[in-house]
Order: sequence, then structure tokens, then C-alpha cells
Amino acid sequence: SQLLSFFIATMKSVIFAAAIASAAAFAPAQVGKTTTSLNAFESELGAQAPLGFWDPLGFLDRADQETFDRLRYVELKHGRISQLAFLGNIITRAGVHLPGDIDYSGTAFDSIPNGWAAVGAIPQAGLLQIVAFVGALELGVMKDVTGDNEFVGDFRNGALDFGWDTFDEETKLSKRAIELNNGRAAMMGILGLMVHEEIQPLGYDPDLPIIGHLQ
Repeated sequence: SQLLSFFIATMKSVIFAAAIASAAAFAPAQVGKTTTSLNAFESELGAQAPLGFWDPLGFLDRADQETFDRLRYVELKHGRISQLAFLGNIITRAGVHLPGDIDYSGTAFDSIPNGWAAVGAIPQAGLLQIVAFVGALELGVMKDVTGDNEFVGDFRNGALDFGWDTFDEETKLSKRAIELNNGRAAMMGILGLMVHEEIQPLGYDPDLPIIGHLQ
């Protein structure tokens, strides 16, 4: 259906954009880059070993703080989505599914195939619910609603804390760096799974770590 084709094309574009956008905020500079704008971000969170400050596509050549914060916001969002996507992928491929049925006609959750094939197997009403739910999160939840965020990507909004305010500054920076790196790894991970799945019809069927064969 047109909805299915649009959904698949959109998701592929989002993952590709996530991979491209993440390169900017890894933010070592190319030899000879000594501009003020680049130097201004060399100490930002994320410019860490082993790459250090790395901006191969030049996103930060003439960037100000607002532009950097926007790129960091996008990187964090894509990283969080990719962590959920990768985790969901390996869990379902391990045979773990929700109990019961996904619709009233008796389509069991464990009958939904893995990977891209799942998009075509989910009833259209289910896809619409997913899109609506993601839209609601995007517009009303996963953002700084109160204006009291401590840093870019802080979506606690005075409701969720999990002991964050009890941490010292060093611990906070460490935890933020861990999230950033996990998000970067997840973006590469889910992109890699998608690519491997798409090249299977070409006769390439690798035995991947953890995942095994993408059947």
C-alpha cells in the first residue's frame, strides 16, 4: 500500500540521516583547521578518545553555539531512537515477543517476522497507531516543555529524575558521555543490521556476532 511504502522509505531516510548527522557531533579536526568556531567546540562533551574533536564533513566550520546545540540535540535524539531500535531488533530475533495478538483477527505478536518484513506484516491500523504515538511523543513529551533543562537533550521536565540531582558534576558528565557513545554505537549498529538485511538477496548471508544469520 502507499502507506506502507511511505513508512518504509521514511524510516530508511531517518536512519540514513541519523548516521550522517552523528558525524558532526563526534566533532580530530582536519589538519590546518584552526578557526575560532572549531576551537570553541574542542572541549565539548563528545570530543573524547579515541577520535577527539572530529568533524570530517565540516558542519562546524562556521557554526555558532546555537548551531552546535541543535546538532547535539539531533544526535542525542537519533542515538536514543537507535538504541531502542537495536535492542528491539536483537530481542525479537532472539525469539522474545509480546504475548497475545496484535489485532482482533488473531494475528499473534510472535507471528510478526523480523526486520523490514515486520512493517509489511503489521496491520495498517497498527502502523497508524505507531505513527500517531511517535508523533505525540515528538510534539508533547520528548522535548524541554518547562524550559528548565540542564543541558541539551534534558527532557526530565520536573517529572523524572532517577537521582540525577544527587550526582556531582563529574558523574553527570560521565553519564552523559556514556549515553552519547552508546547512541553513536547504536546508530552504526542498527544501520549495519539494516544494510546486512537488504544485501541478503544478493547472496551475502554473514554470521553476525550476537545476531547470527538474519533469517
